[in-house]
Amino acid sequence: MKLNTLLVAAVLASTSLSSCVFKTADENQLKYTHTTLVDGDGYAFFRQVGSIAPYEVSYAQHVATVGNAQAKDAAAKASKFFSDILPQMDSLATKYHVDFPILGTEKFTGPGEENIAVEPNAAPVVVQDSTIADTAAPLVLQHAKVYSDAEYLSHIQHQVALVKEQFKRLSRNTNKDLRDFAQGQTETIAQLFTAVGGKEDAHAHH
Repeated sequence: MKLNTLLVAAVLASTSLSSCVFKTADENQLKYTHTTLVDGDGYAFFRQVGSIAPYEVSYAQHVATVGNAQAKDAAAKASKFFSDILPQMDSLATKYHVDFPILGTEKFTGPGEENIAVEPNAAPVVVQDSTIADTAAPLVLQHAKVYSDAEYLSHIQHQVALVKEQFKRLSRNTNKDLRDFAQGQTETIAQLFTAVGGKEDAHAHH
């Protein structure tokens, strides 16, 4: 009886160790090779939206203290949307081996710090092959020294338009989980785009 108990314990310990080893191997593969289980469009989504979302949440906190009523309303709606999707993106990124949060992502710099980011300085990165994902840099943000309600509204319209386009592309992805996630956000992102002053025939604000 004691021998059987020891045998079962040994098997369980071995199984547990094996699962830990496989998990560690998966983590090391992601860490050292940056290979993912998503395609280029999927990776571009995580890279771009994952760079924009935390920045906009932190920017909205500043706008809430200095903006006019229109800017505060737009900031609050944008912040809620991005705060809601980040945990969902994190879960999907973990499942499909995408490094997340995105390394190098900027956060808003408030009063007493250097600058305030207003517009991206480059077009969105499109990754054609997820095996070269580590070469795709996240969006880098330019800076303006003085806060302006008009500048913020133009900025958030532009950013939401970029995110809306990324969700549109992801809604056609071959990965069912990513596709379902994007399709589930279609109405919400469209409402946000309208709420921050976006127009359906204006895909970008410069």
